[in-house]
Amino acid sequence: MPRTRTALVVGLAVAALFVAGCGGSDDGAAPSETTTTEASVPSGATLKGSVGPGFEISLSTEDGQPVETLSAGSYTLEVDDQSDIHNFHLTGTGVDVTTDVDATGVESFDITVEAGTYTFVCDPHAGSMNGSFEVTG
Repeated sequence: MPRTRTALVVGLAVAALFVAGCGGSDDGAAPSETTTTEASVPSGATLKGSVGPGFEISLSTEDGQPVETLSAGSYTLEVDDQSDIHNFHLTGTGVDVTTDVDATGVESFDITVEAGTYTFVCDPHAGSMNGSFEVTG
């Protein structure tokens, strides 16, 4: 019985090492995560705003990452307004652009942002449909 138990323990240990992939090289690198930083959204880039068709509003980069921080500068804001009960309204220092509540479709705005906080809302549903981002430097 002790030999069987020892063989079972050794077998399980070997199987665990095999499953874990031990024996390969480890350069110590941690997995990378993609985050939206000011360096990854250059001035002049296009920002994608979206509102509707449900009760959703968002602002993202061209590759779909949420906008959290931008560098001061000029951008193109392209808004896809998918509902005639919502609008997309962006405000902050020097910026106040909006789509019409009754209209749908894609609308573009050339904006220049400065250091500070910017907010985007659906005006009729501002309490639940809103977001913000920071502009640095």
